[in-house]
Amino acid sequence: MPRQNVNDLLAFLAVARDRSFTKAAAKLGVSQSALSHTVRGLESRLGLRLLTRTTRSVSPTEAGERLLQTVGHRFEEIDAELEALSVLRDKPAGTIRITAGEHAVNSVLWPALTKFLPRYPDIKVEITIDHALTDIVAQRYDAGVRFGEQVAKDMIAVRIGPDMRMAVVGAPSYFAKRPPPKKPQDLTDHNCINLRLPTYGGLYAWELEKGGRELKVRVEGQLVFNNPTQILNAALAGMGLAYVPQDSAQPHLDEGLLTRVLED
Repeated sequence: MPRQNVNDLLAFLAVARDRSFTKAAAKLGVSQSALSHTVRGLESRLGLRLLTRTTRSVSPTEAGERLLQTVGHRFEEIDAELEALSVLRDKPAGTIRITAGEHAVNSVLWPALTKFLPRYPDIKVEITIDHALTDIVAQRYDAGVRFGEQVAKDMIAVRIGPDMRMAVVGAPSYFAKRPPPKKPQDLTDHNCINLRLPTYGGLYAWELEKGGRELKVRVEGQLVFNNPTQILNAALAGMGLAYVPQDSAQPHLDEGLLTRVLED
């Protein structure tokens, strides 16, 4: 519908509801003569008289009353929807979709969400735990949480947590069968639990330091997982050495269920 027709309908509705050109003109901020001209133009295009005018009153004709009852309600619904939308400016609502690694969810996102969600009951958060480098645009995510070195150069990234420290750990039952490694090269003699990277399909290289120099060590073992929780569980069961976030292993280290080796 052309914009002019919409404006003309709004002018007619104002007059029909108030039963007065004078009152309707004041509400619309136009002159009475301009409003009368607009309504006559609408009647001319429709080929119907919409208003009966006398020196004392204005009232809708049968056609005008029908237009008032049908079209008028539609504009009222539009006004109501626009008013409902305006509420969102003061009351955040909607769904936020986030893709993140498991450690980021447990250590950063979850503690934040337990404080955030009670304050905003109309916000829903959907979290997908995924260690692959997901295309957040193609998959329609609002945000992705990954290690800094995994973020592509053309992505906008904001730090949301401290640097993550990793630890090589094993259970006492594992070390009962073989001595702990003293240097990174000793890992070749150990049964190491590997992490499979979904994006590239390769095994994650353990990142260690020796004398201030960073080393990436490819290890071998009987077990490969794509989930850090299962790697930690296997280490607790004495199945091999694991390379895990230190904060995830710390409770087990404190209880003596795990022992850390190759510390910086």
